[in-house]
Amino acid sequence: MPSLPKPEDQGLPITTTVKWRFPAVHPEGQKFTAIAFGITLLMTIVHSVFFWPLLGVTLWVAAFFRDPIRTTPRGEDLIVSPADGLVTMIADVPVPRELVMELGAGRMTRVSVFMSVFDVHINRSPIAGTIRQVVYISGKFLNADLDKASEDNERQHFVVEGFDGRKVAFTQIAGLVARRIMGFVKVGDMVAAGQRIGLIRFGSRVDVYLPAGYAPQVALGQRAIAGETVLARAGAASASGVAQ
Repeated sequence: MPSLPKPEDQGLPITTTVKWRFPAVHPEGQKFTAIAFGITLLMTIVHSVFFWPLLGVTLWVAAFFRDPIRTTPRGEDLIVSPADGLVTMIADVPVPRELVMELGAGRMTRVSVFMSVFDVHINRSPIAGTIRQVVYISGKFLNADLDKASEDNERQHFVVEGFDGRKVAFTQIAGLVARRIMGFVKVGDMVAAGQRIGLIRFGSRVDVYLPAGYAPQVALGQRAIAGETVLARAGAASASGVAQ
């Protein structure tokens, strides 16, 4: 009886059993966790009644900056979600004026993912390619769930050019509670799909502008996972409906 082909002979990766592990705290959040814990200890000295409530706050701060491992689907026809959260809007909108130089004037489909204070706030690149543009714009701190937040709030645009020449833009938008938008990449950097590119503190939104030929693969009300959920696909029919 002939032996079965080995995984490596089929071009498949050689793997071992994958086990769950507790998500790490991103380095940006370690100092905030330490400050919260320090306040907890200090207030406990004043009165022990403060210990458990403040310990809960410390654990929440650590959880906010959690940085779980993600497995990104591969495919040049895919655009993956850059953020964890709720898909709140899918709309045909004009190209933001700050992105016209890279994307050209016209209209694009925009998919918005809203991140609550309980979601992971590490943002990831939706495709593999080269960072062509990074634009920071100061602004207001309106509710990030509002449509006008895309134009009025503090925000940071990124444009990634894929190896096939397609350009995908996405925008970090500050919200009511968010007071700091951070980017980990600069123009000229090469990134992998699902690579960490930024962080927003604390509760916000990310907009993704889909290039022509790409259709949304998510429904309104669906929860997206950064670096894993397929947000759009080239040549596919659009997903429809509202998540129940």
